[in-house]
Amino acid sequence: MLHNYSFTVKERFLRYVQIDTQSDPAATTFPSTGKQKDLGQLLVHELQQLGIADAHLDEHGYVYATIAANTVKQVPVICFCAHMDTAPDCTGTGVKPIVHSNYDGGDIVLPDDTTQVISPIEHPYLLKKKGDDIITASGTTLLGADDKAGVAVIMDMAHYLVAHPDVKHGTIKILFTPDEEIGRGVDKVDLAKLGADFAYTLDGGELGSYEDETFSADSVTITFHGISAHPGYAKDKMVNALKVAANFLDSLPKDELAPEATEGRYGFVHPVQMEGITEKASMQFIIRDFVTRKLEAYENYLRDILDETLKRFPGAKADFVVKEQYRNMKEILDLHPQVSAYAKEAIERAGVEVIEMSARGGTDGSRLSFMGLPCPNIFTGEMAFHGKHEYVSVQDMEKSVTSIVHLAQIWEEKSAD
Repeated sequence: MLHNYSFTVKERFLRYVQIDTQSDPAATTFPSTGKQKDLGQLLVHELQQLGIADAHLDEHGYVYATIAANTVKQVPVICFCAHMDTAPDCTGTGVKPIVHSNYDGGDIVLPDDTTQVISPIEHPYLLKKKGDDIITASGTTLLGADDKAGVAVIMDMAHYLVAHPDVKHGTIKILFTPDEEIGRGVDKVDLAKLGADFAYTLDGGELGSYEDETFSADSVTITFHGISAHPGYAKDKMVNALKVAANFLDSLPKDELAPEATEGRYGFVHPVQMEGITEKASMQFIIRDFVTRKLEAYENYLRDILDETLKRFPGAKADFVVKEQYRNMKEILDLHPQVSAYAKEAIERAGVEVIEMSARGGTDGSRLSFMGLPCPNIFTGEMAFHGKHEYVSVQDMEKSVTSIVHLAQIWEEKSAD
């Protein structure tokens, strides 16, 4: 722990999660919901109260701030980043956080809906948290630890560095983003204004976890074209696009290449949306794997199934469109080994064992890395995200604060005079 320091991360977290910042994938505005700026404005106010004068919220909902260097060394500019929005999967309106002090290791019954029980049987990480202070929601909402835990950790790090000018560090940039949960988190970020050389997202799970690898990702949209005809006179004329699409979907394997049948380092092909009418139907897929070249193999596999499906429905046609979404950050981070080495050393200095993990998904860091800002992910303690059983350990958040304070110091220590 940090010497003689009273952490503020718990109080900050409890304050932030009560502000509804749920993003909306159906919106065309940016940010997708104006209420995300409510948290952004509060964060700017708190940063300015710390003496960070340049803290501001831009028109797109991003918060930018700078902690000035206090060393004569030439230190790379490091950014710490977290997202302010919460997932559309579960309501974030009216969050009532509850602190379960000195957790006893048993079931946690959420009071506003007693059918919601966070059990260590279903959440075995809780077995490691006996004696910690666990924060949950009340049973009717998500908590918002994803990623307000990361926001609170970065804010407490800023508080510590400002209050301890004897701790040497280079220029530190702070970035809080909107709309990460709907895949738009860095769409309008101004990297030139940010001015960072390397970055770290604070959006990881269990204590000590460090992620420098994510899936690579594509989307596939298949549009099926049928032939419409009056159903009373459709014999030998109609080709129903809905039936073509359904037949195609039913041809996909059920025990492999699906997210419900894969784990670890196995990728998947996943249909996420389907809609249509007799004349035209469309289906959207997400394609994921840690090895980028495998995406094309999965897409070709879908094309083969599509060709076989169309043979069963003479007259039907289809369009097949692939779009790149993001790529495995490890492809970039391997070019900058010090980014990971320093992070792991910082976690160890905090007295925590490093757990190297690969994220079966993507983060803002995935896209930032390929935009020229190498950016792995560090733990915050947030667990069971996107649902009513979400929780976080106060002590995990404090260890995260300690880790990134050490990380700022390490970049300074290892820089040339």
